[in-house]
Amino acid sequence: MSVALRYAARSDVGLVRSVNQDSGYAGPQLLVLADGMGGPAGGDIASSVAVAHLAALDGEAHGGDDLLDQLRHAVDAAHRDLVHYSSQRPELHGLGTTVIALLRSGRKLAMVHVGDSRAYLLRAGELVQVTEDHTLVHHLVSTGQITPEEAEEHPRRSVVLRVLSDDPSAPTLDESVREARVDDRWLLCSDGLSSYVSTETIAETLRAEADPGRCADQLIDLALRAGGPDNVTIVLADVVDTTDLPEMAPQIVGAAAVDRERPTRGGSGAAARAAALTRATPSEEAGTDESGRTERDALAAIDPPEPVLRKVLRWGISAVVVLALLAGAATIGYRWSQTQYYVGTDGEHVVIYQGIPQELGPLALSDVHEVTDLAMADLPTFARSRVAGHIAATSLDEAEEIVAGLREQLPAEPSEPSEPSEDPSEDATASPTAIEPPILLTAVLT
Repeated sequence: MSVALRYAARSDVGLVRSVNQDSGYAGPQLLVLADGMGGPAGGDIASSVAVAHLAALDGEAHGGDDLLDQLRHAVDAAHRDLVHYSSQRPELHGLGTTVIALLRSGRKLAMVHVGDSRAYLLRAGELVQVTEDHTLVHHLVSTGQITPEEAEEHPRRSVVLRVLSDDPSAPTLDESVREARVDDRWLLCSDGLSSYVSTETIAETLRAEADPGRCADQLIDLALRAGGPDNVTIVLADVVDTTDLPEMAPQIVGAAAVDRERPTRGGSGAAARAAALTRATPSEEAGTDESGRTERDALAAIDPPEPVLRKVLRWGISAVVVLALLAGAATIGYRWSQTQYYVGTDGEHVVIYQGIPQELGPLALSDVHEVTDLAMADLPTFARSRVAGHIAATSLDEAEEIVAGLREQLPAEPSEPSEPSEDPSEDATASPTAIEPPILLTAVLT
């Protein structure tokens, strides 16, 4: 019997936060949850980058024995990007994210995990926490220094010991491979759920509601009714017989989603009502107070609009994720881009680049292949403008031909004066030589 996943993903910013730093992904072969950290300046970027790299795996064919390798490589690529991005923007130093990713091939499920987000498995009505929290309090409990009850009130219970971050050292991942059994239900969640809703209540909800989407919505509502100060994200999947599964599109939520700005839907509990008194929610329709300001204006006073550059960056990251949703198009597109070349400049010299002259968020799609000895200052004006605007080439050979053509545009060096003839008679009798006009060779740059 063949198996498949029936899935749903949901995310809410919570009742207190103004930025959702969680990201979630659910697809036919892949489940991912990432809870970003590092303040609003970097947590959402970190979780989005992690999901962007992992989401490409959902469109690839997977062998049963290399699932963990593929997950490791994707996480390693995300780590390199975070290190590079943080080095370029020192103000974002310290950004990071938790990661849980499950990749399916047939009846096998491979999982990698780092951080304090959790994976639960409901099997035969029993709920088991599959992952281990990489937190200080969990370490203290596991070593017998404090009790589980003391851990719930410990002042440092939010300290995470291991995450995917901009630390140059590669993260240490927990890894496992399990069997995917029909009727299993998998729950990935950020600590916005597990810290505010008891395991017993989570288990009851998972047992009671059969539809993954409605069940995920109910879990979000439980977190909000409990006060929900943190972002809360749910990725839920049932293992089913393929004959019972309708066609489903991948779902992506939170910071990595196009609709990441969707605010909290609030809640019906007392905590939600109390939060509403102290913080206007962006979902309210704009009204006016006594001062004549709209509620939207009041909200902007509390949370200033994001800088334009930051909004552009966030949209760039979303572009990467959206491409990944299209059956691994991000991976395919990147590989294609690395077969391309173009001629450009570093400001002083003509340079051959491999790739295309574009960036997607923090990901550059080109690298320097060769810095030539051809100086921009030596080129004619029209040639300089062409190079500054990038000259596309479909291969390295074509790029080198373009550079050769640019060399032909260089002004000819003056010829040295000829030596006087030793035999004056030869000069006197020599027939005059016709002087041919110079031929100007113009390279056509395409």
